[in-house]
Amino acid sequence: MSTLAGHTMRLLRTAAGLALGAATAVAELLGLVATVLALLPVLPWPRGRRAVLRRAAAAARGLVALERRRLDRFLDVRLPSGQDDPAALRYLCARWTLGVLGGVVLLCAGYGLGFGTFVLWGWLVTDITFPGMVALGSLGGLFLLFLSVQGALGVASLEGQLARRFLGPSLAEALEARIAQLATSRAEVMDAVHDERRRIERDLHDGVQQRLVALGMLLGRARRLRGRDPEGADALLLQAHDESRRALAELREVAWRVYPAVLDESGLRAALETVAERGPLPVGLVYEVPRQLPRAVETVAYFVVSEAVTNVAKHAGATRIDIHVSLEEQELNVRVSDDGTGGADASGSGLAGLASRAAALDGRLAVDSPVGGPTVIRAELPCV
Repeated sequence: MSTLAGHTMRLLRTAAGLALGAATAVAELLGLVATVLALLPVLPWPRGRRAVLRRAAAAARGLVALERRRLDRFLDVRLPSGQDDPAALRYLCARWTLGVLGGVVLLCAGYGLGFGTFVLWGWLVTDITFPGMVALGSLGGLFLLFLSVQGALGVASLEGQLARRFLGPSLAEALEARIAQLATSRAEVMDAVHDERRRIERDLHDGVQQRLVALGMLLGRARRLRGRDPEGADALLLQAHDESRRALAELREVAWRVYPAVLDESGLRAALETVAERGPLPVGLVYEVPRQLPRAVETVAYFVVSEAVTNVAKHAGATRIDIHVSLEEQELNVRVSDDGTGGADASGSGLAGLASRAAALDGRLAVDSPVGGPTVIRAELPCV
């Protein structure tokens, strides 16, 4: 059901994006016609042409900014900022045809939906004399609706390709940006590894090592008292036994924080269930991943959840944590929210390390934590 709901929401967002695109296509076409009409009287005069083109370029920048927001919000097409005016004008000259096509496809979808469901509501508005013909016509309407949905998805794909062609970076620029991104993420991952190593060393030094020192002292005292005071020696041995149990528990805790064995043995779901059970606060877990994920993706998702739960327990003053993990197409979405006081610093070492882990997989980590709460941490991890 969740997958069906996700596909339905995607179709609705695509339809809304195409509807807005049809409206902007009309504005773009009118702007292009107005520009051509304004250029005709001043073609022999360079100064007049430049004045008209300056105004056209300013209008084109505004329309392209609007198109960027529409593509990002409704069609999941994200473009780098900045483009020259000629590229913007060329994009608008080519895009208005796609906008009109999108509007035509939506009209066909509406017509198919109305005709396809006429068999259900037509008897309310008219007398149906030939129900067989109406049912046959409804089948045709449903078929038109199916074709229109496929057409809408195709137009949305063409919108993205056209925008990347005119507004996206060139191949050389894309390669340079990719190299810079990989170099940055590599350095960030190395920093995160060093931070994790220092944290492990601190945990071992302040926790396990101190307990082992105390254990050694207790055993030494018991050894000295063994012949003179057997009862005192037995009491010290009992304390040493308890101290060894606590040291073993802390060592297991450190090992769990380094890498949980259950992640390899039983997968991400079992590891997250263990995080929820071990958490000091009530934790709600919704896991909607129907298949096995790549090991690297599961590891990053686990550490995102584990670190987020730890931060909430330490700093948020929350009473509940909710974890939602879902797979949409080829992307794993992880969401951790709490009802705490908010104000989490996304540039802190813990969250910055998680962002670096996500970036190493070409993923993204976003932190929304206004003062007063609630705090929501989202991670989007590609699974290809």
